[in-house]
Amino acid sequence: MFYGSGVLRGMLVTLKHFVTSYFIRRSPETMRSGALVTLQYPEERLKEKERYRNFPFLIYDKTPDNLRCVACDICAKECPPKCIYIVREFDKDGKPLKRPAVFDIDFTVCMNCGICEEACPFDAIYMDHEYEIAGPERNESLLYHRDQLLKSNGYFHKIRPTDAAQVDAARKAAEEKKKAAAAAAAAAAAAKAQQAAQQPPPEPPKVN
Repeated sequence: MFYGSGVLRGMLVTLKHFVTSYFIRRSPETMRSGALVTLQYPEERLKEKERYRNFPFLIYDKTPDNLRCVACDICAKECPPKCIYIVREFDKDGKPLKRPAVFDIDFTVCMNCGICEEACPFDAIYMDHEYEIAGPERNESLLYHRDQLLKSNGYFHKIRPTDAAQVDAARKAAEEKKKAAAAAAAAAAAAKAQQAAQQPPPEPPKVN
């Protein structure tokens, strides 16, 4: 082994990548293998990994009126930088509803940790793949309100199909278990009522 052979081998590796970057087909497979050094963004884009996380979004089922969020405030309490602000909605009689009237997230403060996603017991908030959110200023364009955060369950399936399928299966199982428990309770109540109806009426007290 002669002096400087390590430097020569390193330069050959650099030369190899330099040459192959001009001739190897630009595909996600070759980009992931490291053969392509420079990605010509925004014309060429790497596909995000399923568990890639950027900023949170809220999920709704079927229509935007069917939010999964019940305004429990757990995500806001667990958020380390406290960038989530929630106000519960009330009806005209002042009764609290299980939905947020205000749900704001300040993306200038959010640190993309995903703790809100882990803390939510209702599968209502998840981390998005969207990262092109630059604006001319930050005080308004990066303060996202409820309607801006809402995205459908179909969108969730598109960006994170594995997680979305698991969540849907768990929610369906919980709903079926709830229906079965309600049916069992109704059957027990009906049986009790029927048993009470079959019992003879109590005898009137005897008068001496």
